[in-house]
Amino acid sequence: MSNEELRTTADSVLARLVGDPTGAARLREDQWLAIEALVAEGRRALVVQRTGWGKSAVYFVATALLRARGAGPTVIVSPLLALMRNQVEAAARAGISARTINSANPEEWDEVQAQVAAGEVDVLLVSPERLNNPDFRDNVLPKLSAATGLLVVDEAHCISDWGHDFRPDYRRLRSMLAELPQGVPVLATTATANARVTADVAEQLGTGSGSDALVLRGPLDRESLSLGVLRLPDSAHRLAWLAEHLDELPGSGIIYTLTVATAEEVTAFLRQRGHAVASYTGRTENADRQQAEDDLLGNRVKALVATSALGMGFDKPDLGFVVHLGSPSSPIAYYQQVGRAGRGVDHAEVLLLPGREDEAIWKYFASLAFPPEEQVRRTLDVLAGAERPLSLPALEPLVELRRSRLETMLKVLDVDGAVRRVRGGWVSTGEPWSYDSERYAWVAKQRAAEQQAMREYAATDGCRMEFLRRLLDDEEAAPCGRCDNCAGPRFGGDVSTTSLEAATGELRRAGVEVEPRRMWPTGLASVGLDLKGRIPPGEQAAPGRALGRLSDIGWGNRLRPLLAPDAPDEPVSEEVTRAVVGVLADWAKGPGGWASGDADALARPVGVVTVPSRRRPRLVGALGARIAEIGRMPLLGSLELTPEAAERMPSRSNSAQRLRALEGSLTVPAELAGALAATPGPVLLVDDSTESGWTLAVSARLLRRAGAAAVLPLVLAVEG
Repeated sequence: MSNEELRTTADSVLARLVGDPTGAARLREDQWLAIEALVAEGRRALVVQRTGWGKSAVYFVATALLRARGAGPTVIVSPLLALMRNQVEAAARAGISARTINSANPEEWDEVQAQVAAGEVDVLLVSPERLNNPDFRDNVLPKLSAATGLLVVDEAHCISDWGHDFRPDYRRLRSMLAELPQGVPVLATTATANARVTADVAEQLGTGSGSDALVLRGPLDRESLSLGVLRLPDSAHRLAWLAEHLDELPGSGIIYTLTVATAEEVTAFLRQRGHAVASYTGRTENADRQQAEDDLLGNRVKALVATSALGMGFDKPDLGFVVHLGSPSSPIAYYQQVGRAGRGVDHAEVLLLPGREDEAIWKYFASLAFPPEEQVRRTLDVLAGAERPLSLPALEPLVELRRSRLETMLKVLDVDGAVRRVRGGWVSTGEPWSYDSERYAWVAKQRAAEQQAMREYAATDGCRMEFLRRLLDDEEAAPCGRCDNCAGPRFGGDVSTTSLEAATGELRRAGVEVEPRRMWPTGLASVGLDLKGRIPPGEQAAPGRALGRLSDIGWGNRLRPLLAPDAPDEPVSEEVTRAVVGVLADWAKGPGGWASGDADALARPVGVVTVPSRRRPRLVGALGARIAEIGRMPLLGSLELTPEAAERMPSRSNSAQRLRALEGSLTVPAELAGALAATPGPVLLVDDSTESGWTLAVSARLLRRAGAAAVLPLVLAVEG
C-alpha cells in the first residue's frame, strides 16, 4: 500500500473514530506524520501537543492500520481509570476492540489475558502499577512484549523526575522497551512538558537525539480558553462567589481543590445552595467516581468538585469551565488541568481563586519528597538482612517511613536495580546503589521554582496564556487577546450579603468526628511490642470530636496558625473556646450522645483529663481547664510523661514507629488514678491535635485500664 493509499485509509478510520458519517474528517498534518512514522516506518515518536489536539487519534488510527497488516495488539500504558474508560468507548466507535487491566477490574484479568492471547483484543490499556506487579512483570509482560504491535505511553511526562507528576512505576517501561522485538513502533504522548521534560522523556524512552525518532512538538495555545485570576478576601468570599456565580459559567465544568477535605466541604455547601454538583477525590469509591464522570459527561451536574484525582485523560469536549479554588504548586500541572476545558467548544472560562492556605498545602506535599539518605540506607540494610521477602506491612515497622512514602521509595530503588519486588514482598538485589543527593536537591529546587512561577502567574499584569506557554518553552508564545489582562476581567468579586453570610456560617460550622483506632498495626513484634490484632473493646477510645481539619478552608485556616511549629504556647482565644463548647453541645445532642435520649447513649462525662503535651502544655492545660469549668465537670488531672519519654522523641513516620515511641512514655499518676476511682464514668480526653490517632489510643487504653468507663477524645484539629 502506497503512502497515499495509507493516508486515505487513515482518514476513513478517523471519520469512524470521531463519528463523522460524511467521511470528511481529515488528520492534522502532524497527526499524519506520527502515524506514517509508526505504521509505514516502524519508528519511535514523541508527540508533545496541547490538550485536545488529538493525540489519542494518532494511536487509535495507527492501531487500526497496523492490525490490518497483521500486527499484534497495541499496548497503551495509561495512568488513570477515567482515561481508560474514555479510551475504550472511543475505540469502539472505530471498530477497535479495547480492554483494560487495572486495579478496578481484577476479576476480569484472566479473561482479558485469554482474549489477548486469542487475538480478540486490538488495544490493551494497562495501568503503570501493573508493570511492577511480580506476576504481571514475570509471566504476562514478556509474552505481551513479544506480541505487541505498538507500544503507547500516554501522559509520558510521568516518566520524568522533572515532570509535575513523576511516577516511578512508569520507569518500568525501560525494561519493556528493551524487550520489544526489532521494528515495533513506540509512541509517547504528553500535553504538559517543557523542553527539559521533553528531553528527559525522549532519552528514557530511547527516543533521544541519537536515535531515529520523530519528535513532534506543537504550539500550546488553546484558542478557546479565557484565563483569569480573581483575588477575594478570604475563604468565605470565595465560597460565596462560587455559590452565587456558578450558574453564570458556561455549560458544565470542574472545580478543582487542593485537598480532599476542601472538595467535600465545597460540595456540601454548593448542594445546600441548590447546585447540582458531585465530589471526586482519592477517597471516592470507584463506582461513585464512574457515576460522577457519567453525570458530568451527560450534563446532569453543573460541576464536579475534584482534587487532582480527576486529571489526566478525562475527556469531555464541551467542558465549559475549570475553576481552581486554591492554586496548584506547578504551572505545568495547572496547564494540564485547565486543558480539560474547551476542547470542543469555541469558548471556555478558566478562573483561579487563590487562597491563603495554598502555601501551607504546597509545603505539606513538598515534605513527601524522596527520603533522606539515612532512611533509604536503613531500608536497604533491613532488606539485605532479611531471610525472606518482606511485604510493606512487615517492612514498615522496621523503618521510619509511612506506608505510601515507603512504597514510592521502593519503586524508585527497584528501577535503580537496588531492590526487586517478588511474590511475597521486596528483596535486596545486593547491587551497589548511590544516593544521588545532587539530583534530589535539583528536583527540590525546580519544585520551588515552580511554586514561585505560580505566584508570578497569579500576580502578572501580562498575558496569562503567554505566561504559561513560555513556562512550557513554547517558542510561538504570544499574547492571547482573551485573558483578563488582555481583554479585561469578565468577573467581579462582588457577592451578596446573603451568600456571604451563608458561606461564613458554613465555614464556621465546627465539628469533625475522630474515628478511634480499633486494630493494632501489623508487625509490632519486630519492634519489641507484644500487641497484635484487635484492641480489646474495653481498652478502646470511643469515637471523638475535633473542631476541624487542618486541610480544610474553614476551621483549618484558623487552626493552622494556632498549631504551627513556631506558634507561641498560650491559651486559645475565646472564639475557639466557644466553638469547642459548641462541638461538645452538638456531640451531646447527636446520635448516641449523652443528651440525645438514645437508649444506648453514652453516659454524661464525669470529668476532664488532658494529654501531656511536649510542645503546647499551656494550651492543652488551659483548654482542658476551661472545658471543665464551662461543662461544670471536675478537671481530674493529666496523664504524665515518664522519665523514659525524654529518650523517645515522638515519631511522625508510621504507626509502628509511633507506638514504639509511645510505649512506656505515658503513665496514669496516682492522683489521677484515685480521681478516676472516686468518680466512675466516662471522661473527656483533651489534646491539641491528632494525626495518626495513636496518642489518643494509647492514652485511652491507660485510662480504661485505670477505671474510666469510656474515653471520649476531644481535640482542636485533625491533621492531614
